[in-house]
This record gives sequence, C-alpha cells and structure tokens, in this order.
Amino acid sequence: MEYWLPLIFVSLMGLALLLYIILDGYDLGIGILLPLATDDEKDRMIETIGPFWDANETWIVLGIGILLIAFPSAHGMILTHLYIPVTLMLFGLILRGVAFDFRVKVTAEYKRLWNNLFFIGSLLAAMAQGWMLGTYVMGLESSFTSIAFSIAISFSLPAFYVVLGCGWLFIKSSGEIYTKAAKWARTAILPMGIGLFLISIATPIASSTIAAKWFTLPAAIGLLPIPLMTGIAYITALWVLSKEEILRAGYGWIVFVCMVVMCLMMALGLAYSIFPDIVIGKLDIWESAASTASLEFALIGTAIAVPMILIYTAFIYKIFYGKSRPLSYE
Repeated sequence: MEYWLPLIFVSLMGLALLLYIILDGYDLGIGILLPLATDDEKDRMIETIGPFWDANETWIVLGIGILLIAFPSAHGMILTHLYIPVTLMLFGLILRGVAFDFRVKVTAEYKRLWNNLFFIGSLLAAMAQGWMLGTYVMGLESSFTSIAFSIAISFSLPAFYVVLGCGWLFIKSSGEIYTKAAKWARTAILPMGIGLFLISIATPIASSTIAAKWFTLPAAIGLLPIPLMTGIAYITALWVLSKEEILRAGYGWIVFVCMVVMCLMMALGLAYSIFPDIVIGKLDIWESAASTASLEFALIGTAIAVPMILIYTAFIYKIFYGKSRPLSYE
C-alpha cells in the first residue's frame, strides 16, 4: 500500500483537474464571449451554464484538496511559486460568482457593469490558469524561458476555452446564439491551434526532461497516438465549423466532443511527461506523499466524496439535459 496509495491519489487528483478543465472550461469560455453578445443574448448564454457552473468548480476544490492532504510538501512548493497566479485566479472566480448573482438583481443601469465584471473574472481566471500551467510544466522555474512559455499558455488556454464554450452553446442553444457561436468558434480555433502547435514544439525545447521522454525510441513510437488523435480532433472540429450544412443539421456538438478529446490527449501527454514527478525535477509522488497512515485515513473520505461528486454532477446534467430554459434565481 505504501507504493500504491500515492499512485491512487495522484490519479484522482489528475482526474479532478481534467474534469475541471473540461467542465469549468466551457463556462469560462462563455464568460469570455459575453461582450460579443447583445443584452438578450447575454441572458441566454448565462442560462446555458446557470445550472452547472457551481458543480463544475467543485472539481478544482477536490483536486487542490487532494494535493494538500496527500502531497503536502508538493502543495507547499507549488503554491509558494504560484501564489500570484493562484491569487488572481481566485479573485477572478470570486468576481464571477458575485457578478453571476448581482447581474440579475440590480437595476438595468448597473447590469452592464456586472456583465463586464463577469467577463473580466472569466478572462482573469482563464489567463491565470494558463500562467500556472506554463510555470508548472517548466518545473516552477523563474527563468526568461519559463516566463515566456507561461505567457504563451496564458493566451492559448483562454482561446481553447472559447472554442469549448462555443461547443457548449451548440449543445444548449439555438437560433441566433447558435449562429453566432459558429462565427466565434471559427475566429478562435485558428489562433488556438497555432498557439497549441507552437507550445507543443516549444515544450521539449524548453524542458530537456520532457524531450528525453518523448524523443527516445521505442517510447516515441508508442506515443504517436497522442499527437495523432489531437491532430485528428482539431482537424475534425475545423472541418465541422467550415460546413454550414452540418452545423444547421444540429451537429455542432461534434466541436465540443473534439475539444474534449484534445483535452484528454493533452492531459495524457502531460501525465506521461512528468511521471513519476509531481514537481518536475524536484519531487516525485512518493517523496512528497504524506505518511501511509494519513493516506489510508484520507482514502476513506475520498472514497466517499469522489463517487458522491460524480453522482451529483451526473444528476445535474441529466436533470438539465437538452436546450437551455430561462434561468430563475428565485
């Protein structure tokens, strides 16, 4: 158990953060898109995420909670190096939460202000997450290369969220919003693709550790499905967006599925790149793990909490399945 417990907890943490990126990613993307819509369309866009966004954010709480409980030394090291982007992310998420409620409770003259703050909170949280991811991949270094890499991801991740958000609008909306979502996705998907392609090239150049894992035979052959699947998913999304007849037939949801596949492939690639480290070049999962007794105790609570969160999330998505309905705050 001393060997397997850290593996169990790091897998659960990775799952929680992956689900957060996918689920909260689309509603962050919709928040970023908000200024491009009319007042009525803003309400309809918020309606598509209203029942889900609280449940979506649960996953980041779970992921960070597991990091704190199961890997306390890694938690201290990571949060020490990332306290600025973490603070900015939390500020953005809090601002989103406040704006979400206040935008419908204030008089019309102040609604625009809270819509703008919802957009600012969404963009701030997305860019902060990109900065955190870039710094983490670079092993928490503060060099010029690390900073430049982090800045690049802090712009690419919001673009990915925007396309993911458009995919969600394809699933949950219709009419003018659906049409505009296609236009927004076409605008964002090219810079997103270019950004991710450049980052995929820059990552092994910037990190010799990652380069050694990816470009050493026979591992390089076995890893080919990851970039191939990512490329196929991207090209498929691009093709669907270019075909008006496919979108009009209601198959825009394919774009969302493609973004999820890309996210999954990138997560698998990142997991392979850093394993067994939890902080690249500094700590592996066994060095940073809490004591076996602590992990065994924490596993009991985790074994209860994780299925409950999964059931709750699945229940919410089942209840509000289909096109969105007018959102009520009563």
